[in-house]
Amino acid sequence: MFRVLISAVTYLALSLPLHAANYELEPINEQITIPWGITQLPDNALLITDRQGALYHVDAKGKSTSVSGLPNIVVQRQGGLLDVVLHPQYAQNGWVYISYSAGTEDASNTAIMRAKLKLQGDALSLSQTQILYMADAYASGAVHYGSRIAFDKQGYLYFSIGDRGQRDVNPQDISRDSGKIYRLNDDGTVPADNPFVDTKGAKTAIYSYGHRNPQGMALNPHTQAIWAHEHGPKGGDELNIIKKGTNYGWPVISYGVNYSGTSFTDLTEKDGMAQPITYWVPSIAPSAMVFVTSERYPELANQLLIGSLKFAKLISVSLDGDNIASQQDLMQNLGRVRSLHQGQDGYLYIGIDGRGVFKIQPQAASPNSR
Repeated sequence: MFRVLISAVTYLALSLPLHAANYELEPINEQITIPWGITQLPDNALLITDRQGALYHVDAKGKSTSVSGLPNIVVQRQGGLLDVVLHPQYAQNGWVYISYSAGTEDASNTAIMRAKLKLQGDALSLSQTQILYMADAYASGAVHYGSRIAFDKQGYLYFSIGDRGQRDVNPQDISRDSGKIYRLNDDGTVPADNPFVDTKGAKTAIYSYGHRNPQGMALNPHTQAIWAHEHGPKGGDELNIIKKGTNYGWPVISYGVNYSGTSFTDLTEKDGMAQPITYWVPSIAPSAMVFVTSERYPELANQLLIGSLKFAKLISVSLDGDNIASQQDLMQNLGRVRSLHQGQDGYLYIGIDGRGVFKIQPQAASPNSR
């Protein structure tokens, strides 16, 4: 597989802000502290999670309403209310899927639930709540929960859970949760062809393992494969195509080092462990991503957008099949880019820590296209 190393030198060379002057941010909600997840309802209203533990409904006129009925959420450090995604057939079944950290402040982990929106008067709440997956809650620091959600074209539900800060315990052990990407049927049952259903002691929902902390995941509309990126330590952030039963190597192989600068492994490759499509040195701290297919942004056709927490920018990745052709800075000086969503209205939405949620508005768009 062809791989691209984005080093401190080559990254700058590939990152000229060619499109930076072509977009502006239109405020949607500027009160949300950490807008972790965004999705759009058929009436163009948005559902937005705040990692601080609140779910908001923002209608097409900008009115924001808090949605009640959430489960108990452990809001601590990187934990809280995380992703929100609609079922692909939401218009027919009404299911909303949510990830969050559950358990106690001493022992927590990622959980996946689904529910339906219920409107009573002017109040919105979650009803028919179902817990689909509750990962074992290990006693560890409140870090590396993952957790993005994506559906594939067959209707399977994928979600990520980070290694929970237990680097040397969880990612390579399929009998333990964490450091994995999981696959379920949309009702929470385990597909009969999951890779470890016949493995004694394994967590049968696991689809791939050896991950550190995947905080971006999306279906590639061109190939129908699930793509995910994940945080490395100091250097070694990765972009991967997620394949059934595959070991992605963390922490046995890595292109990063400890935050102190010391080494925890001498290996960058090993038989039986997958190599990333690309990796970043230094780390960009990737969060969220979206494949652009909207006709509102013809200049971004066949582009993958990735947010950078560390460098406060939005990166446009040009694809050549499963390879990376180039990367550019699409927008800079944004703040910590936390979430991205392409709405059914064709617009791109971006969530920025400490700033809120915005529509990415093409400045050259004609009045008839809005």
